[in-house]
Amino acid sequence: MFDTLPGFREFLPEACSVRNAIFDTWRQTAARFNFVEYDAPLLEPLELYIEKSGPEIVSQLFNFEDRGGRAVALRPEMTPSLARLVGARANAMRRPIKWFSIGENYRYERPQKGRTRAFYQLNADILGDSSPGADAELIALLITSLKRFGLTENDFYIRLSDRGLWTSFLEVRGLEESAYFEVLGVIDKLERNSREESLNSLSAIVGEGSASDLLDSIETMIGLKDFSDIKDYIETAFPESSASEKVSKRLDDWRIVFENLESLGCQEFVEVDLGIVRGLAYYTGFVFEAFERSGESRALAGGGRYDTLVKKMGGPDLPAAGFAMGDVTLSDCLSEKGLIGPHLPEPDAYMVIGDSTGMKTCLADVARLRQQGLSIEYPYKLQSFGKQFKNAEKSGARFAVVYGEDEIKSGMLTIKDLKNGESHSVPQIGLLEWLMKAR
Repeated sequence: MFDTLPGFREFLPEACSVRNAIFDTWRQTAARFNFVEYDAPLLEPLELYIEKSGPEIVSQLFNFEDRGGRAVALRPEMTPSLARLVGARANAMRRPIKWFSIGENYRYERPQKGRTRAFYQLNADILGDSSPGADAELIALLITSLKRFGLTENDFYIRLSDRGLWTSFLEVRGLEESAYFEVLGVIDKLERNSREESLNSLSAIVGEGSASDLLDSIETMIGLKDFSDIKDYIETAFPESSASEKVSKRLDDWRIVFENLESLGCQEFVEVDLGIVRGLAYYTGFVFEAFERSGESRALAGGGRYDTLVKKMGGPDLPAAGFAMGDVTLSDCLSEKGLIGPHLPEPDAYMVIGDSTGMKTCLADVARLRQQGLSIEYPYKLQSFGKQFKNAEKSGARFAVVYGEDEIKSGMLTIKDLKNGESHSVPQIGLLEWLMKAR
């Protein structure tokens, strides 16, 4: 007997029903926001991911050379494929482009709680609109999706930050643009690393003489948890300089995002947290992550603005923003809170058949009832009535419809309600109408 590969999951019917319930909620919510669904190949050129994330990404991929000699990889995320698809057609598309996908992805990482090597994600993106209103719309979609699973502000929150503010901050500090990403990498790891480790990392970037002061300023920024406090601090800390206009515009964008989220009924879920910068180099503006409030404070989703990626991937200069939500951590969270569980479908009726004549008559009715949308089960071979009734109860059906010798002769079928034990006599020609009313 072969074992399942490490980090891969099996979806037996119970687990598959949970997965499909999550997918259904994702699709229904995206449709309410007028996003349209797309899909992309599971296998893509390896260069597509190297171009987006750099050569270091290769160690995290399931990659190989195909029979045509091409270097390829199983899809680790959807964003590069999205950039390729939209970039090739953007000039002919109505904007904003609001797309979502639900697809499986693969990463060769160490399996652990909340992380597997094969996982599904909801991806939702808005392309062709650079306004902060698009960022607010994505955050609202993320919040609404989680709310529709039954989660409340006591269960999760959104940590909102801004790569644009950070780059302006670093510009005023006199750092070279080439050092921005390295410093942002240090900020991204502040929660995980000790202060000494962070100071050493900054020293390697800006020198020992500047590192301590820079870290103090970074920690002050991260400690600001209110939009008005950020506004006051930045207006004081950013003197007249080439970055002043950029900072002023970013503050206007923050105001618009918060005003929109308040009007959309989502502001109570959002907290300012400049410690969130997300480690990927392509983010250019607002970035955000959804976290559980309790337990291990696990990330449920994350995303942000990536205005330069489509062009970097060979397409036109097209602003974009989006987020991804994985099914693994989400399903764990929902299960722990009792908000989702297995739900296998049950037939509307189970047919109990007396003889071969009854079988022929019954199957004609089965076909007719199924055509009308009813779920019908029946025995594939003749068995005793007692065994058939037991199987009917095991199936979860509400009704057992009897096709015995007397029923066939009279044209009056006996229907037993398996929940309360009541019996009904129903004309065969009226079976469909009776079952539809009783559902």
